[in-house]
Amino acid sequence: MSVPIKRILLKFSGEALAGSAGFGYDPEVLLGVCRQVAQLAQQGTQVAIVVGGGNLFRGAASVGQGIHRATADQMGMLATMMNGLALRDTLSSLGVNVAVYSGLGVDGALPVFDAFAARQALSEGKVVILPGGTGSPYFTTDTAAALRAVELSCELVLKATKVDGIYTADPKKDPNATRYVRLTYREALENQLAVMDTAAFVLCQEQSMPIRVFDMFSEGALAAIVRGEDVGTLVTKE
Repeated sequence: MSVPIKRILLKFSGEALAGSAGFGYDPEVLLGVCRQVAQLAQQGTQVAIVVGGGNLFRGAASVGQGIHRATADQMGMLATMMNGLALRDTLSSLGVNVAVYSGLGVDGALPVFDAFAARQALSEGKVVILPGGTGSPYFTTDTAAALRAVELSCELVLKATKVDGIYTADPKKDPNATRYVRLTYREALENQLAVMDTAAFVLCQEQSMPIRVFDMFSEGALAAIVRGEDVGTLVTKE
């Protein structure tokens, strides 16, 4: 019998919010994502969210054009903060209690991340949104997701992607690619599978934080995972 998951860290890219436009926000996509999260919160699942900022700014594309890498990363963090505010207001409009804690604080808009306060907010049934990355340059939002999941005592990192799990090769390029149902951290490293960036993956490995990679836009996938069903690909220690 599958066991429901109580507390999760949901990580998805900023590009996911742009929909087919590729930039900015697709209102229907944003609302659809928030409805899924709202459903989980209403059922008692404690949800923390880390979102990227690629729908608004791509830092890597600016490096070498007069912008220092550290500055580009800070600009990217600001983009994630804009996405965090969009998620906050949309979730609130659906009747969800929300708390936001940012890696970089902005007076009057976003308080700085506080692990104790964030854990308390989750325990009170609030959806906790975590923009601003780690607050430091040279770390991706994957690393922020892994770090926050550990700090908030989450049971699982859910990484939403464009495909329904981890494959032996790119399924869009290789018709013979097959999906892994389960992997160990060692297998993922040995096979050079791009689960998360290296720093994020190593942190999850060291802290035995399981990662499940799935397609968030597959209807019912997120709710099924929380119910304990085997959706996507699960990466664990053993």
